[in-house]
Amino acid sequence: MATSTKNDLAPNWNWDRPIPSPGRMAVDFEERVNFDRLRRYRLARTREALRASGLGAVLCFDNNNVRYITSSVIGEWSRDKICRYALLTGNSEPYLWDFGSAATHHRLFAPWLEPDHCRAGMLGLRGAVAPDAGLFKRAAEEIASLLKADGVADMPVGVDVSEPPMLEALKAAGLDIHDGQQVMLDAREIKSMDEIVLLNTAASMVDGTYQVIAEALKPGARENELVALANYQLYEAGSDDVEAINAVSGERCSPHPHNFTDRMYRPGDQAFFDVIQAYMGYRTCYYRTLNVSSATPAQHDAYRRAREWIDIAIELVRPGMTTDKIAERWPEAREFGFANEMEAFGLQFGHGLGLALHERPIISRLVSLDNPFEIKEGMVFALETYCPAADGNGAARIEEEVVVTADGCRVITLFPAQELFIANEY
Repeated sequence: MATSTKNDLAPNWNWDRPIPSPGRMAVDFEERVNFDRLRRYRLARTREALRASGLGAVLCFDNNNVRYITSSVIGEWSRDKICRYALLTGNSEPYLWDFGSAATHHRLFAPWLEPDHCRAGMLGLRGAVAPDAGLFKRAAEEIASLLKADGVADMPVGVDVSEPPMLEALKAAGLDIHDGQQVMLDAREIKSMDEIVLLNTAASMVDGTYQVIAEALKPGARENELVALANYQLYEAGSDDVEAINAVSGERCSPHPHNFTDRMYRPGDQAFFDVIQAYMGYRTCYYRTLNVSSATPAQHDAYRRAREWIDIAIELVRPGMTTDKIAERWPEAREFGFANEMEAFGLQFGHGLGLALHERPIISRLVSLDNPFEIKEGMVFALETYCPAADGNGAARIEEEVVVTADGCRVITLFPAQELFIANEY
């Protein structure tokens, strides 16, 4: 595995060896993911980003940021409830407010958190409890008192996402609120080797899922049936959250609808899939295009062009490269049938991966040409391209996840994609 320096902050990998993709069990005979080291790394990265920001604290409601700071999770059901939050000041260990009995659970089973910092918290469940109940006010006053005790009450506080009544309550408590999401994205952009191993393991789960999809992709099957099959395969393999699976085929391929239906596959259909899921919180975004039993020359040509565009991008990835240099090598929106870059956003695209689906860097002609971002060793991101078939019968969609190494990158999405895959060929 990796050798780390400077309290696990600086990457110092041995890129001469393959990135591990170990089993899910803990074992005594080889080192796999070291979760204690992972927790230390993430908290240290957050502290470093907080110091550089000039803020006195970050207050996080975003589930990904709460997990990054506290290494706690209570289930994907909580993701859209805005019911958990964490506070980190420049002078404290993390505070965590959790959903009812989960606070007691963490006092018992999360010894890396200070017991008196694990607290039950309740705000409003996205308005189900009205602000008049006073929960926002009480929470804001508690936070303000902690900031005062830690000596940072006179410094700005970064908040990532929040309900409007909570923001108003924080301001009423005398807090100067700034954007905290940028601080957290600064922290999360460089992955430790433990994070990279988790991302690689997540990708390996999708490798196997595409094998299952390829075997089942036959005339008469339906998009929703393959989505169900992929969900079963992923959860059986160890996924902790299948966020979404896009299954798009035939006439639905162009323009890309970003969903699935009950459409039945027919001979000669072009079909693409995106598998968005997580292992230990670390996500995949992994497209593949497969044809059903046969393919036309126009479909082959669309795939060849999409593959050329993604290969150009992969070749450019290395530390010190900037995102504008990659985006400018991709076709303009009008070249593949869209009026402008806003309408084509997400089709020729790059985005960081980690605990969230979209981290840094973002690569797109919409934003990168005028606002370039430097690529750094230890980043992990996905590159995706799209090309509609000239005869209107389908479209090609390819995505590769890459790890930025000292002198280039490693592709960790390994299901065959150099040529158009024909499933169950006649």
